[in-house]
Amino acid sequence: MHIDEVRRKLTPLPAPLPSGPPMIDPVVLGQPGGRPDWMRRRAGLAPRDAAGLVLLAPGADGDAHVILTVRPGGDMRHPGQISLPGGAADPADDFPVGTALREAAEEIALDPAAAGVEILGTLDVVDVRVSGFMLVPVMAVASRVPVLARHQREVNAILWVPVTTFLPGAPIRSVEEERDGYLLRYGVFPFGDHDIWGATARVLGQLGAVLGESR
Repeated sequence: MHIDEVRRKLTPLPAPLPSGPPMIDPVVLGQPGGRPDWMRRRAGLAPRDAAGLVLLAPGADGDAHVILTVRPGGDMRHPGQISLPGGAADPADDFPVGTALREAAEEIALDPAAAGVEILGTLDVVDVRVSGFMLVPVMAVASRVPVLARHQREVNAILWVPVTTFLPGAPIRSVEEERDGYLLRYGVFPFGDHDIWGATARVLGQLGAVLGESR
């Protein structure tokens, strides 16, 4: 899908926003009413504001790609996962746009002016209970191919994922695994050797639903 078509379909964002594919969300199998601790809202702790940048950028052929990051392993938050550039809000941020752009500058060296980045709005807020964040996805499109470089400590790799990976009808693989004594089932978007799942997949599934609408 060409970047110009993507821009047209996202300008303006529809209201209300369509929902992404439900099979992305995790479900607990065989234990009615049971949920692991990380799926519960922690009592007495208010969620923190966070923002992620859903940056659509043209590749060399003009087709639209979503810029994602691979988190490093070890003791970093969400080790090894595929994520949007983003993070927790700072008091000085113009939240959520300022947070998303600041984090993208830190993590992938995004220069919004050089890339001609335009902010289009926000997608639905995602309750990321495992980390205690309420994530606001900030939609943006770049007019030019951005020159990016990863933060050596916070980012293991930068991925350019074709937006077609998330359109309705694109492959979603069902995964079943045990965590904390619970059998879970959830969906992932496959991309090469990577699985895109969790909050990132939920955001991008909704992006795909918006792009899949006839407009």
